[in-house]
Amino acid sequence: MLEVKNARMLYGDLVAVDHLSFTIKPGDIFGLLGTNGAGKTTTFRMIMGLLDPTEGEVLYNGNKVGYENVNEIGYMIEERSLLTKITVKELMLYFGQLKDMEPKVILERLDYWLDRFDIKDYKNKKIKELSKGNQQKIQFISAIINNPKLLVLDEPFSGLDPINMELFVEVIRDFQKQGSMVVFSSHQLDHVESFCEELVVLEKGKAIIEGRIDQVKKDFKKQNIRIIGDVEVDKLRAIPGVFKVIENSNEIIAKIENEKIAEKVFEYIRTCKHITKYDVEQATLSEIFIAKVGQNHEEV
Repeated sequence: MLEVKNARMLYGDLVAVDHLSFTIKPGDIFGLLGTNGAGKTTTFRMIMGLLDPTEGEVLYNGNKVGYENVNEIGYMIEERSLLTKITVKELMLYFGQLKDMEPKVILERLDYWLDRFDIKDYKNKKIKELSKGNQQKIQFISAIINNPKLLVLDEPFSGLDPINMELFVEVIRDFQKQGSMVVFSSHQLDHVESFCEELVVLEKGKAIIEGRIDQVKKDFKKQNIRIIGDVEVDKLRAIPGVFKVIENSNEIIAKIENEKIAEKVFEYIRTCKHITKYDVEQATLSEIFIAKVGQNHEEV
């Protein structure tokens, strides 16, 4: 279990993280989100034991991160940190032995992951000879080569195409199934929404959204209605509680204040012709993020 307990981190007078608390249990995938400079990287460094919080504590299975448990942790930082003049094999032997792994085990796992990521021919190539996307795969492999029980991923999807992004998600899911704890940040909120159970959204070091994603969306109350058919947009906009209407090429999206407004919209839609779609959905995580972060800026 990973426990962040009332952690506060100061850099001089700057409050980077302000009384942050959350718990991650084995098998959890946890999202740590926020704008640039919100405190995500500082939080990751506290989790890794690279920084001691000014106040509060961060515990991994009841203890601070140290030499006795660091081998159980994998960390992929946002800034790429590969040694570009050596080969993939040499790099992985170096990283693996830092985690007290035997060379034979390192090479067996490396062969598995290179095959899984469809780059098995790159084992003896120098890092600098690889494309940025393939370097990203190597960076990811270096974080998971020790089969970590806690996997910390800072922007793992940055720069990936959709196919490789899905491959990363599959691997993260596999670690979840074996009981690993995964905590990650990403600006790809659609992926966060699709496979993450809980999250914290930071803004200026404070948690402004936290909890299970399904509950966060329920508490937000605002919803979207997707409509295809002969609808008079002006009449739709005139319904009290409809605060925005978006006209796309293939559908109309009515944004409403709460689920009760959907009944009023439906009363109007019943009078329209050729309606082939009427779906009421909760707001997306991206919409909630923009609304909450924007509101936080206005209150400052």
